[in-house]
Amino acid sequence: MCATNQLKLLAADGKKYLTDLADTEQILRLIQTSPSKRAVQDYRSAYNDIRDWLRRQREGQQPEQSSVDWDDVVFEVDFLKSQEINLDYILELIFDNNKKVKTKAALVEEVRRAIRASLGNRAKESLLVDFINQTDLSQFDDKASVIEAFFTFAQAEQLREAQELISSENLNADAAKRYIVHSLKREYASDNGTELNAMLPKMSPLNPLYLTKKQTVFQKVAAFVEKFKGVGGAI
Repeated sequence: MCATNQLKLLAADGKKYLTDLADTEQILRLIQTSPSKRAVQDYRSAYNDIRDWLRRQREGQQPEQSSVDWDDVVFEVDFLKSQEINLDYILELIFDNNKKVKTKAALVEEVRRAIRASLGNRAKESLLVDFINQTDLSQFDDKASVIEAFFTFAQAEQLREAQELISSENLNADAAKRYIVHSLKREYASDNGTELNAMLPKMSPLNPLYLTKKQTVFQKVAAFVEKFKGVGGAI
């Protein structure tokens, strides 16, 4: 680093102005005060936790019951999405960190940190953790193999959980599969239209339990779709 403190640089107006330069000590101080990658992930995770909590509060309260002016609560969703941690990044993190940590518990802790910092993959946390715990990661020689193995694992889990959901809720199997497949394609579940009603067990809409059953099934399918959207495979 030279001893120069200022340079004349060309500005937008065509004129040259003196511009401050940092010396070695100042640059080192900037580096030391910059948050670490882990700290940034922790911030994003906490930010997402607050966002999810407020969303649940907003959905669970009638407007007249809420003391919070929700119009004043603004989240930088576009910013978070622009900095989004995608699924491939998390899977590559699994491959890289598996060689560095001594136990799967330590690997899970590190991966959870990245997942919770991601808006789009938080619902996949249990799926990714199960993949880590149920897979011999040492057999993979490259990141592509880990990614391929995960999608194979996720598709098998998707099929198993779909069958379990249909069975446990006593749903119309064919109608349920159509509804789930359509929901996965559009990446969200909708209670509009007749698809949801068609998959429900035979029950009169006048039955007091009908709406409760419908809401329960819808919530389970919505959670299923959030967990498995993007993994591909058949139902």
